[in-house]
Amino acid sequence: MPLLTIDYFNPVVENWTEEAKHQEIEERKNADYCLYVLTNKMEGIYSIAEVVDDSNKRPEKTIYCYIDFDGTFEPHTIKGLKATGEMIAANGATWCKNLEEVVQVLNQ
Repeated sequence: MPLLTIDYFNPVVENWTEEAKHQEIEERKNADYCLYVLTNKMEGIYSIAEVVDDSNKRPEKTIYCYIDFDGTFEPHTIKGLKATGEMIAANGATWCKNLEEVVQVLNQ
């Protein structure tokens, strides 16, 4: 995030509340882009459903990336994340293969 030259909203909070959920929904409605970066630190899989849904409904503003920061994703998980990226790209959304690509797309 320090490399971004744009304004952004980060929905990650320490305690996920109904207020945080509603703020994220509102921010997503008004955002120029919705970025989903999936990592091996994520808790739960709902973000995968969200990015696929957005890639169908709002492909022009949806960006997907997955990062295996410490190499702990299992091979079958990486295979699934790549297949998800292919599906998202086929829907017309953007699949970035690394954070450098994300920064380039968002800062353009």
